[in-house]
Amino acid sequence: MSSDFHIKREIRILAIDDSALLNKKVMIIGTLFRGGEWMDGVLRSDVTKDGLDATDVICKMIIKSKHHGQIRAVMLDGITYAGFNVVDIEKLYRKTGIPVIVVMRSQPDFEKIKSALKYFPDGEYRWTIIKRAGKIEKITGEKGKSPIYIQKAGISLENVNQIIRLTSIRSNIPEPLRVAHLIATGVVLGESRGKA
Repeated sequence: MSSDFHIKREIRILAIDDSALLNKKVMIIGTLFRGGEWMDGVLRSDVTKDGLDATDVICKMIIKSKHHGQIRAVMLDGITYAGFNVVDIEKLYRKTGIPVIVVMRSQPDFEKIKSALKYFPDGEYRWTIIKRAGKIEKITGEKGKSPIYIQKAGISLENVNQIIRLTSIRSNIPEPLRVAHLIATGVVLGESRGKA
């Protein structure tokens, strides 16, 4: 089920990305933005490398935040954090009541993912969560920007398109996710690296 709602220019979005995989516990950073231009806050938590706690940790991060009542959409940089700690986006939506948008730079290679999951005793369970995230949609941004790929829970594709266009002010990646990535890698590595 997805909901349609009016997208305001300063819609409150929480974007979450993880840091480098240096330890068993991996830092995740959430940036709270008004649209794509104004950052209102930063949230931080830790998930287990290759664990199964990402969904619950992100739920708690959202629900315990003083900003919880203002957040209108959650953006995730993919659905796997800290290695293969898979986020169940349907469960995240159900538990928080906030629509979820998963953003990816490229189409995932499901054969490689499935092959890697063979090394996990609960690989089939993780694969089930990945498949439950639903259809991957290609979104073509403004002229000159590369397309991105999304999955969604609790929100229409039309609303996702509006939010992506509103927040992708510097690149094809929404600014809240781009900044979450910069903070997460910069704090852990001493300097930000890579791309969201």
